[in-house]
Amino acid sequence: MLVTAGQRGDSPQFAAVLDAIRVPRTGPGRLRVRPLRVRGDRAYSSRANRAYPRKRGIRCTIPEPADQAANRKRRGKAGGRPPAFDREDYKAHAVECGINRLKVRHEVAHVKWESHEGRRHVLTPD
Repeated sequence: MLVTAGQRGDSPQFAAVLDAIRVPRTGPGRLRVRPLRVRGDRAYSSRANRAYPRKRGIRCTIPEPADQAANRKRRGKAGGRPPAFDREDYKAHAVECGINRLKVRHEVAHVKWESHEGRRHVLTPD
């Protein structure tokens, strides 16, 4: 788990989190450092977040936001082709459902933010 300041975005930490992932094997052997696929929501659709997994040979399923698609189409041929996206693999709530499953099993603490006098505090259940 990577913890950053409250005002920092999640997207810049994408590569660091991906580097820290270790996938268990079904049989004996050491943990894999390269997952088969990465799924993310529209917030992770930057070029850097798409290029990093591609460089490591990891497939990614990240939808393209409407504004990025419109800008690409507006540029015509110079806009390039749309990024690959597998609709069957991705469902709008897939990421949230995965996190919620972890929360239910108490593998990830539910984080609640409270703002008091301009400061943010993280409250987690004991």
